[in-house]
Amino acid sequence: MTQLKMLSADDKLAEIRRLYFAASKHSIQQDLAKALDLLKSMSTEEERERATVYMEGLAEMRKDWEKKEQPRTGAPGGRKGGGKGGGKSAAGPRKKKL
Repeated sequence: MTQLKMLSADDKLAEIRRLYFAASKHSIQQDLAKALDLLKSMSTEEERERATVYMEGLAEMRKDWEKKEQPRTGAPGGRKGGGKGGGKSAAGPRKKKL
């Protein structure tokens, strides 16, 4: 059985920092989960505050990379009714020719 080493608050912060700088598009979910476990194991609010910038950075990276991975929907090269004006042109509705 592997013996687990008890990490000091500084060691936990250093590991969260390492996860932040080593994170990639493919590892972000696991990195964020591990950083969150380390954050939860910190005993004081002061210790957790020191890790805030790295935690926010990891969350932002995950958000950005998830946006880029979402599949595109609709017709390629155009929007489908998503703009202002409800699909009407800036000049207003067209009149029918008689």
